[in-house]
Amino acid sequence: MRNHRAHQVDTLLGEQQLDACVFLHPPALRDLCGFTGSDAVLVVWPQGDCFLTDSRYVTQARQQVRADEIRQYAVKVDAIAELLRQRGARRIGFEAETLVFAILQRLRDKGPEGAEWVALDKPLSRLRGIKEQAEIAAMEKAALLNYEAFEEILPLLRPGVRESEIALALEFALRRRGGEDKAFDFIVASGPRGALPHGVAADRELAGGELVTLDFGTRVDGYFSDETVTVALGPVSDQLRQIYDTVLQAHDLALAAVRPGVSLRQIDAVARDFIAARGYGDYFGHGLGHGVGLEVHEYPTLSPRSEDSAEEGMVFTIEPGIYIPDLGGVRLEDMVVVTTGGCRVLTKIDKAFRNFKF
Repeated sequence: MRNHRAHQVDTLLGEQQLDACVFLHPPALRDLCGFTGSDAVLVVWPQGDCFLTDSRYVTQARQQVRADEIRQYAVKVDAIAELLRQRGARRIGFEAETLVFAILQRLRDKGPEGAEWVALDKPLSRLRGIKEQAEIAAMEKAALLNYEAFEEILPLLRPGVRESEIALALEFALRRRGGEDKAFDFIVASGPRGALPHGVAADRELAGGELVTLDFGTRVDGYFSDETVTVALGPVSDQLRQIYDTVLQAHDLALAAVRPGVSLRQIDAVARDFIAARGYGDYFGHGLGHGVGLEVHEYPTLSPRSEDSAEEGMVFTIEPGIYIPDLGGVRLEDMVVVTTGGCRVLTKIDKAFRNFKF
């Protein structure tokens, strides 16, 4: 039985005048036909589809996959090419952002002679842009695990503890609560290392009078959480506190700006312009946020180059930051779902300034 996104692909085929579209990216396979394995293919044509995999996943596919036909292959490219020839496909879409070029070349060589291969990027990205309630519920559950795990490791936030110890403790705490996997290599960046937006946990020991940024997440039912917290270890300098307050206000202003129809570029600008007005514009270099779902970074993107607008059901992050070399940094990140009148925050950790005594 085909789901609503498979029917959206039917619409896409008509809009792009395609005879078929080839999907190999695992998140797309899970979304379109329910397959949770790591290696397979879904070929879709108007009002029909065929799922192809190797002997390792045939039994799993028969239990999970929604498709008109399931085929087993020995050589993936050969099987795809044969199916496309059988379908008489002349104009074939493919996943431009994820398909390996060498595989595309082999498909061109072995597929229907003279066929046109059409690169699809944004049209495919948009397919997963609007989340269903079950998807939102899974991400909210993953966000709750973030909160519980963070509360558990709070006693470790003290001088002398290594960043790597905190990252490992967070990972274990999430796993014990049912997290399927970590969303990425956790960021624990203390003191001057806080100026590294992607400062993956190192062996540095935390020290008093510093800020510590923690960026982490987990996966539940295939869907991710992503959240960033910055905390103070004892009293911090006036400048660090000013940076924190600036980021927090930019974060809150951006949240208030989210509603259907507002351009994502405009939401980014709300936070970016506020940070710039406070004199820190040169120290916020990344986009304000990104979509979250079956991938921890997916459509849409919130940045000065965004071309889309917020739509009800989108899930994305709001994560402004300030990063000053040799001093430190602050980032505060929440995941939100766009609602009819604004947005609802899915993540649970309070982002108000916290000063941990020791």
